[in-house]
Amino acid sequence: MSGGLLVAGTTSDAGKSVVTAGICRWLVRRGVKVAPFKAQNMSLNSFVTREGAEIGRAQAMQAQAARVEPTALMNPVLLKPGSDRSSQVVLMGRPVGEMSARGYHGGRQESLLSTVVDCLEQLRGTYDAVICEGAGSPAEINLRRTDIVNMGIARAARFPVVVVGDIDRGGVFASFFGTTALLSAEDQSLIAGYLVNKFRGDVSLLEPGLDMLRELTGRPTYGVLPFAHGLGIDEEDGLRVSLRGTVRESVVAPPHGEDILRVAVCAVPLMSNFTDVDALAAEPGVVVRFVDRPEELHDADLVIVPGTRGTVKALAWLRERGLADALLRRAAEGRPVLGICGGYQILGEHIEDDVESRAGQVDGLGLLPVRIRFDREKTLARPAGEALGAPVEGYEIHHGVADVRGGEPFLTDGHGQRLDGCRSGAVWGTHWHGSLESDTFRRRFLTEIAKAAGRRFVPAPDTCFAGLREEQLDRLGDLIEEHADTDALWRLIESGAPAGLPFIAPGAPGARA
Repeated sequence: MSGGLLVAGTTSDAGKSVVTAGICRWLVRRGVKVAPFKAQNMSLNSFVTREGAEIGRAQAMQAQAARVEPTALMNPVLLKPGSDRSSQVVLMGRPVGEMSARGYHGGRQESLLSTVVDCLEQLRGTYDAVICEGAGSPAEINLRRTDIVNMGIARAARFPVVVVGDIDRGGVFASFFGTTALLSAEDQSLIAGYLVNKFRGDVSLLEPGLDMLRELTGRPTYGVLPFAHGLGIDEEDGLRVSLRGTVRESVVAPPHGEDILRVAVCAVPLMSNFTDVDALAAEPGVVVRFVDRPEELHDADLVIVPGTRGTVKALAWLRERGLADALLRRAAEGRPVLGICGGYQILGEHIEDDVESRAGQVDGLGLLPVRIRFDREKTLARPAGEALGAPVEGYEIHHGVADVRGGEPFLTDGHGQRLDGCRSGAVWGTHWHGSLESDTFRRRFLTEIAKAAGRRFVPAPDTCFAGLREEQLDRLGDLIEEHADTDALWRLIESGAPAGLPFIAPGAPGARA
């Protein structure tokens, strides 16, 4: 049986996903066969494995960090929000229905503990180490009874826990102490220590606080990771687009040609797989922005309508905001628009949805000769084909079935036969996520966009998106190797939490020592 570790956090977005990936990359570089694991994930960013299972993109990214093929075992439960109160439950890579938060936490979640423990044990039987990622905070005292992703899985596997705190937000010492002090004695016995994330400045100024934290809790801090730009890859819980004009981080490099290319992504509700635009942001001279006002489309050379978990809701939002009319004007002027998955469906003539929104028949924007019918069976696939004379790979995650009634084929089998999507004038649409990660196709597509936009933009001839991803993952590994106590982390992974860790009062309500 292998060793392991659970990476918990004081809050959501504390850095659990990237720290888990960094530990995986550090371990695999030292010859350890390692796998990531997250028992339960809530995310609209998902991925399709080789066996056709849907899992969180964060776990797929962590598997890449570990240099292993992602599988459903690494993320047995995925929750895909459809509203503030309900989510689609994906179990072992397949959707099993919609459920309210009350229904899930009221019994279903607890019943899944045996499934997630079995998945973890299968991974432990195959790998030298399993690095688990928690969710939110382990001190959600209202949910502890049914927890299967934080202390529930740590206690079942007897894994030590390292708690990550984002010091850039402030209050990290109180967060570390409070997180520990709200746990039961048995849970506290597995909290081995802490890891500070996103620190800016002189570490020596932080050290007195770390010493006091150790005196207060009896637990060490295993490292102070510096703030590093450009490491927010494959975020789990969705891009924070509540602030208008969010800019997707790009490589810092001048444009290869004389002009830059501006890409505006409509920040639709329940946006899914916004990571599709990362490959564009990786191109020197391409600026990617998320927008929610029609005037922000005016100077864009390409507008993308991205995937969404609520196609009909997103379509209504575009109309309410005036973005739908702006898209219609763009298309009439021959200015480029790309729809991906739900965005592709929105650009069609009409949508028949008795599954996702149950809205029945709804008129689309009519920019593509496509009719969409929602099927109860979800399409999960890893297709490959050709577009613009270049090889393309992608992945499909959708209930909508497209009936294409015209236009030019977009993605083909290499012999001109349509595989997916279509093009009408300067408007393109496809169900394939990830297609822009195919380097040659991306360069040719951007060349067409630049031509249509009248820009003297030239794609760099040597941008390799997969290579840039590897560089990012190596940077994560470097952060762990250079700024964490890796010897101590390895002892935790190999031997578990130290014996005799002190109890910190008051403990969990009703579960005090």
